[in-house]
Amino acid sequence: MLFYSLAIELYSLCVELVSPFNKKALMMRLGQWKTNGILRKNIDRNAKYIWFHAASLGEFEQGRPMIEKIREAHPEYKVLLTFFSPSGYEVRKNYNGADVICYLPFDTPYRVHKFLNLANPAIAVFIKYEFWYNYLSELKRRKIPVYIISAIFRPQQLFFRWYGFPYKQVLYTYTHLFVQDEASRELLAGRGISNVTVCGDTRFDRVIDVQHQAKAIPQVERFVTDPDGRRHLTLIAGSSWPQDEEILLSYFNEHTEMKLIIAPHEIHREHLMYIESLLKRPSVRLSDVRTDESLLDGKDCIIVDSFGLLSSIYRYGTIAYIGGGFGAGIHNTLEAAVYGIPVVFGPKYHKFKEARDLIAVGGGFSISSEQAFRSKMDELLTLPDKLSAAGDAAGRFVNGNAGSTDRILKKIPL
Repeated sequence: MLFYSLAIELYSLCVELVSPFNKKALMMRLGQWKTNGILRKNIDRNAKYIWFHAASLGEFEQGRPMIEKIREAHPEYKVLLTFFSPSGYEVRKNYNGADVICYLPFDTPYRVHKFLNLANPAIAVFIKYEFWYNYLSELKRRKIPVYIISAIFRPQQLFFRWYGFPYKQVLYTYTHLFVQDEASRELLAGRGISNVTVCGDTRFDRVIDVQHQAKAIPQVERFVTDPDGRRHLTLIAGSSWPQDEEILLSYFNEHTEMKLIIAPHEIHREHLMYIESLLKRPSVRLSDVRTDESLLDGKDCIIVDSFGLLSSIYRYGTIAYIGGGFGAGIHNTLEAAVYGIPVVFGPKYHKFKEARDLIAVGGGFSISSEQAFRSKMDELLTLPDKLSAAGDAAGRFVNGNAGSTDRILKKIPL
């Protein structure tokens, strides 16, 4: 795998070259530069560490239920948590569920040896898509058990292509692979890999935990509640992008029977002003309402202009719209579905098993155009039985797929 290591070195050099001009690259470079110092200072040489690696924030949330259950049930272990992406590390660098948190250095032989010598984990757990050849090979050479959880495999991946034969060796380095579905198990079996268990997706456990910990937001509660105490028909648009906003805001402007809470993916000033320019009905930003609740009077739309609240806000919705489906791909559908409300999203959802399954059970709906969105919204808003059945299906789907974390922990000797 000399070519692989050279490619990683080249990528590392590219990050270094662009870092003066790219904030994300600079954060990654400086973060990795600090890793060895963090490990020297904070690793307790007399303790046993379980090392969890997440590429970014989404994978961290996927692994979080397992981290927290291990912390509770096995206090004899400490937790080392690493990230590759700044979008994960910068948000969770103060997470109190881990003892040591740092960036993972690039997957080159020298960096790998240095990292593992300093970290000295007793067990390694990689989350979903992490296939770093040098790290995995060295962990196996050192006889350190290594697991991958919530993994999902597709025929298009390099391992299953004729030209990916050298790289498929990485699959043999895992002590055990915990996959989301039977299709993944069958793909691996076709490559002679049998140390596989279908355990589902730990994200279901995570969104149920988040639901139980959801924050009450009095201003939003007041906004969605009619004077007679009944809930108003409310669409929650989460992680929206401009392509989503053009479609849903056009519909909202014409339908005075519904209210809207929109939480855009980007909340910089220009984007918020863009959303406000599309609105033809009275709106207010949530940050202003939390300062002066009287600003809610007469408003039909709340624009959420801060992070960290969306998963709690979905509880106030009648229907959820998940953004990203007209761009790179949809965002988290399960955060909304856990509250038992129908979930609508754009056409780029096929890489997300949970979205495909939501559609199959009748709790999720994909739309490919503004006209399709209008038709689906008209159907849900005018047919109460259809709305209720779709919401019930979404809620049952999430709760029926919980328990992956416990199934995995029963298989890992601690």
